[in-house]
Amino acid sequence: MGASERARRVAIVGAGFAGVEAAKTLAKNGVDVLLIDRHNYHTFIPMLYQVATAVLYPHQVVYPLRRLFRNFPQVRFVQTEVEKIDFERQIIHHKGVGINYDYLVIATGTQTSYFGVPGAQEYSLSMRTLPEAIALRNWIFSKFEEAAKTIDIEKRQRLLTFVIVGGGPTGVELAGALKELLDSTLRKDYLCLNPKQARVILLQSGEDLLTSYPQHLGKYAARFLRNCGVKVNFNSKVCKVTQEAVHLEDGNTLFTNTVIWTAGVLAATPIIRQSIETADREKVIVKPTLQISQYPNVYAVGDLSYVESQGQDFNGVAQEAIQQGRTAANNIVRELIGKSPQKFAYYNKGRLAIVGRHGGVGKIGKFTFTGFLAWWMWLYVHLFYLPGIRNRMGVLFNWLKCYFEGEGASRIAINNTTCNNKD
Repeated sequence: MGASERARRVAIVGAGFAGVEAAKTLAKNGVDVLLIDRHNYHTFIPMLYQVATAVLYPHQVVYPLRRLFRNFPQVRFVQTEVEKIDFERQIIHHKGVGINYDYLVIATGTQTSYFGVPGAQEYSLSMRTLPEAIALRNWIFSKFEEAAKTIDIEKRQRLLTFVIVGGGPTGVELAGALKELLDSTLRKDYLCLNPKQARVILLQSGEDLLTSYPQHLGKYAARFLRNCGVKVNFNSKVCKVTQEAVHLEDGNTLFTNTVIWTAGVLAATPIIRQSIETADREKVIVKPTLQISQYPNVYAVGDLSYVESQGQDFNGVAQEAIQQGRTAANNIVRELIGKSPQKFAYYNKGRLAIVGRHGGVGKIGKFTFTGFLAWWMWLYVHLFYLPGIRNRMGVLFNWLKCYFEGEGASRIAINNTTCNNKD
């Protein structure tokens, strides 16, 4: 690639799976890249729930971006908060400074959606980022400590009741892991508490769990969780959340001090000066080439984008983001050498989810499977894709320790961090 093409500035906003893959692909093709993110690390999001349930340490699911791109001199990283993007003038604004670009890849992912439920944002905890996962873990252990020193039976029951809203993969995986944490922690470390008082309740607004999977896999997940002691409630729509309760549309009330919200997401689109077309969940509508129609030098990828005229159902998993990031980067390279961008063609490698120890669900092509095989494959695949040899070794050690001894990471609250305004 000639010097003139090499001088064109490609900016990427967001260092999740899509942004990182786009940056690597561009750099391998000799294109200079400016990668922008509010954090100086890449988060391996599929393992966040294991940080929240004290299976893993926080540093084991993140990797420094500067180290990740140490062997890619074409990639320059800037840690900052993007304030606004002007597509017409091709400027990214941050902290009063403007960054010019020739091509832009937006890969900012998603944020939690509370569907306008009163009190949900103020009194529930989410788990989309590493700080939120740490805050959730701290919150859980703080409830144990409060329960251990109270003599009020009703208050203790509230403190030991944990309600998860949303029966997708995150909610299901979190429910299983949290029940294992409760059983192990209360039995070993809180002898004054009765483990039978601790409850994990999973609320699903529809009639099945894991609705993006075949129906029988969702039914397996529900049976497995119930056998583990998780209370699974279907057709349970939340209409209000308070500091001490979850109120359902059917009139029932669940008294709890801990509500964990995994029910939905919205696209985390940066503020854009121009108006652009959006779809459901505020996703940015892009052409099959992943370009925004009005601004063909701008690509939107990953969870942020809605691919127009694509006859496939995307579920917001890492492999989709990675493939979109790679496609956007290859299309920019093609444009730089005078070729036309190509359509995004998704190759589904399969999906896996853990339900609990020895329990999992999987779908690869037309084949579905459950139980130990799905559980083991989830562990293997995620360990393989986790960045950093030190992280992999640490995670493997924690998994083995958790498997044989019933605990992985140290069960401590690092600080008094909480989420939102629950206090």
